[in-house]
Amino acid sequence: MKTIRLTMAQALLKFLDNQYIQIDGKERKFVKGVMGIFGHGNVTGLGEALEQDKGALQFIQGKNEQGMAHAAMAYAKQKNRLEIFACTSSIGPGALNMVTAAGTATVNRIPVLFLPGDIFACRQPDPVLQQIEDPTDYTISANDAFKPVSKYWDRISRPEQLITAALNAMRVLTDPVDTGAVTLSLPQDVQCEAYDYPAEFFAKRVHYIERRPLSPGALDRAVQAIRGKKRPLIIAGGGVHYSLAVKELIAFAETFQIPVTETQAGKSAMPWNHPLNMGAIGVTGSLAANRLAKEADLIISVGTRLADFPTASKSAFQHPDVSFLNINVSSFDAMKLNALMVIADAKEALTAMQDALGQAGYESAYLADELKAEKQAWDQEVDRLYAMEHPDGLSQTRVIGEINASLDPSDVIVCAAGSLPGDLHRLWRCDHPNTYHMEYGFSCMGYEVSGALGAKLADPGREVYAFVGDGSFLMLHSELLTSIQEGRKINVLLLDNHGYQCIHNLQRGHGSQGFGNEFRYRSADTDRLTGDYVPVDFSLYARALGVKTYSVRTIDELKEALKSAKEQTVSTLIEIKVLPGTNTDGYESWWRVGVAEVSESGKVHQAYDTMRQKLEVVKEI
Repeated sequence: MKTIRLTMAQALLKFLDNQYIQIDGKERKFVKGVMGIFGHGNVTGLGEALEQDKGALQFIQGKNEQGMAHAAMAYAKQKNRLEIFACTSSIGPGALNMVTAAGTATVNRIPVLFLPGDIFACRQPDPVLQQIEDPTDYTISANDAFKPVSKYWDRISRPEQLITAALNAMRVLTDPVDTGAVTLSLPQDVQCEAYDYPAEFFAKRVHYIERRPLSPGALDRAVQAIRGKKRPLIIAGGGVHYSLAVKELIAFAETFQIPVTETQAGKSAMPWNHPLNMGAIGVTGSLAANRLAKEADLIISVGTRLADFPTASKSAFQHPDVSFLNINVSSFDAMKLNALMVIADAKEALTAMQDALGQAGYESAYLADELKAEKQAWDQEVDRLYAMEHPDGLSQTRVIGEINASLDPSDVIVCAAGSLPGDLHRLWRCDHPNTYHMEYGFSCMGYEVSGALGAKLADPGREVYAFVGDGSFLMLHSELLTSIQEGRKINVLLLDNHGYQCIHNLQRGHGSQGFGNEFRYRSADTDRLTGDYVPVDFSLYARALGVKTYSVRTIDELKEALKSAKEQTVSTLIEIKVLPGTNTDGYESWWRVGVAEVSESGKVHQAYDTMRQKLEVVKEI
């Protein structure tokens, strides 16, 4: 048997460089490269291997471990999970910084390979710098924190263990059902140890994504379920994009005149102005979508995990005979809400169901004028919010409307947390697929700037815009410098509303006067954060990194800044002062949060009573 003698780190890179993925007969390289920050736990092992590597893997230097890992996730998401980056760090704090990103990837079902350095397997120098010593279990290190947020976890304690570990990593990373974060923990001594690896381990390996067809029995059950219903409603999730099933979704909806609603991950699957697109659904949904959801007798969910936001904490569906049909490659997601499970690839399922229902002569009972009226009413509401003026400054909805009008239809927007996801889900008008990049499975603050870099790396021919609040920007914006370093221009749209106003609104909506969420000075009178707002010059902040910056206070200034930003060749930041509390809310939706059963506030008592009333109509399953 032919062998190649390499260190474990060298062998890992050589293996990764020869992984490919194929779907629908189209083959592509799966691992684009490695993002990393070096420390004593990986610099002399994986760092040396990367320095000497003669393959095609690209190395990108991160500035914060969580930030670079979010960029890797965004890259994979923008590539519809068909290409990935790996992320490497040192042991201890460097590794732990990536745990949040690992959770973000796993919740969103996005493949990212984590390669944190680890303590010495031989234990000779123990305890080493940054080692966590558990006196009850000496095998534990900081990297064990990755276990609950990884879909596969392994520790390579001997160089030959890499073979099975790497193959298992690829198995999970390329699996549409099980994908998410994969962690291979790499002890720093083992990274440098050599082994005679079988040459076949480094041969080109193609991982095939086989579209799971709809079984005859499942097809018959699905057709019968739909034929017995008059007012079905489609919820399009992220699986529509990952299955490359956008055209099939539109064709299915058009054939049977079924209105379509979208989750955050599914948004842009259908053009906003399509007559059957009723917009966002759930807590951050449109009035049209939420009204139709209440009256629907069948919910057809396509590629969504049905979290509490699209289901409005399971209160969105109130027809007495409502039932659910879930199309998903994952049985875990397909069974939610006690649904009829259609375990199949979305593209395959929609095509097969369209043919069978067409032969059966099915059509929904919606009147064309009914759907037209709902859509027109919502479009008029969006127009109103886009035009909203305020005497004291800029409203958030007005700003979003102007940006939507100024960007090219093919531009990509990225967002994740705060009040912006709700407004963008409701109001943003998408013309093309994959132009709306929202991380809302984890709604991770700080994803926005890093995510924009990842999306730009994945799609360098498009302009990419990060929508970010001041709170999220302050939390994590390190990869803005990486965008400058790599020459990958991104545009940061920073809406400054003086703090965590999304949660401030949530507090006040449940009886609180508001506490601890605005960026205010500590007051000498109250000894609380109730003084004046803390002023921050974010444009000056970013300019120090080499970013072209703008500070705007009026719509005319915003228009000029957007126009100028398009012409720049370096990353830009537009600082936009917006009035707190000028975001959207409501539209016949509800989101359950915990409300204090005992309080000195009468408003809190009222909020608690309202919550109990809402629970009376909630679907329990």
